Amino acid sequence: MFDGLKDKLSGFTSDVEEDVDEEAAAEADEQAPDGEATDSDAEGVTDETPGPDAPVEADAAAPDADTGTDVDADESPSEEAADAPEESEDTSGRSLTQKAKIMATGKTVIDEADLQKHLDDLELALLSSDVEMGVAQEILEGVKENLTGQTRRRLSSTGNLVRDALREALYDVISVGQFDFDERVAAADKPVVIVFTGVNGVGKTTTIAKLAQYFEDRGLSTVLANGDTFRAGANEQLQKHADNLEKKLISHEQGSDPTAVIYDAVEYAKANDVDVVLGDTAGRLHTNDGLMDQLEKIDRNIDPDMTLFVDEAVAGQDAVNRAREFNEAAAIDGAVLTKADADPQGGAAISVAHVTGKPILFLGTGQDYDDLEAFEPEEIVDRLFD
Repeated sequence: MFDGLKDKLSGFTSDVEEDVDEEAAAEADEQAPDGEATDSDAEGVTDETPGPDAPVEADAAAPDADTGTDVDADESPSEEAADAPEESEDTSGRSLTQKAKIMATGKTVIDEADLQKHLDDLELALLSSDVEMGVAQEILEGVKENLTGQTRRRLSSTGNLVRDALREALYDVISVGQFDFDERVAAADKPVVIVFTGVNGVGKTTTIAKLAQYFEDRGLSTVLANGDTFRAGANEQLQKHADNLEKKLISHEQGSDPTAVIYDAVEYAKANDVDVVLGDTAGRLHTNDGLMDQLEKIDRNIDPDMTLFVDEAVAGQDAVNRAREFNEAAAIDGAVLTKADADPQGGAAISVAHVTGKPILFLGTGQDYDDLEAFEPEEIVDRLFD
């Protein structure tokens, strides 16, 4: 996952860092007044610089222009400083020699003019990686704010100024609404009821089975509920997972009321001291009024602890749009993106949280029951810059 986007982000950071450093160093070398340190010589003594034991030249003491008296070479007359030429300033208000000194101490300054062409390239890279347009703009603004006219330690995180700024902008976007899933489950009254929704064929049923295994690994018992009474074969599909995992499945015949199925599962959980109810629902589009009414009825009568939206990471922009539309039609609490291992771009993973204001909680990464990865924004950003 993210291979394509990783390459594009890497190109952006290296290009900006190289261009800005070379330009600032060249300006400082060309325009800094004599005697001022530049980036090229601020690191240490150059070959032409006399060492501490070098003999003093005979003409080191020069006659004073007004009095004819000698001025000791070790003295620094205040008049000399007063006559020093004025330094030009860049658009950040810093003189060129100040820029050089900042760079020599491991910091740098980036001006908006230096950055704009690269921001345009970054925008194209993000959009071509299925990042939603509004999210791409948010990232660009974050990068610009983090870099323009700022001084930042190059070794603050990755050792690369531009990379750190881009990392922060990406993290701000994908960490929207993030909460600790395990902590919320632990704090809720038992049984915890989690309902899954989304369009057909994106892996809701498999995700439910994976979460049953996830909870089992953490010492929590589960019961499955097939609220997808609309689709023929839904009971058989979920029953197969329940058998594999040795879990109880609550189901009714096709065409039954989904709310009644999930209600029965909750009652079973209460009677048998089961920790978590995982409820499937029929795949639907947000424009399907009848099926959306079913979700509202479940929400009204069951009051689930969480409603999770499931879609495929490989759906890219379509997944982002559907997440937004589902959240507007019937509010979700978080999202699960399946087939993340097959997604070379990662645009959906970057965009979904920002457009819904609700976090991505898990990534499906394969066909096995333990192929479910908790979505950790910091780790995702690290992976993008691995």
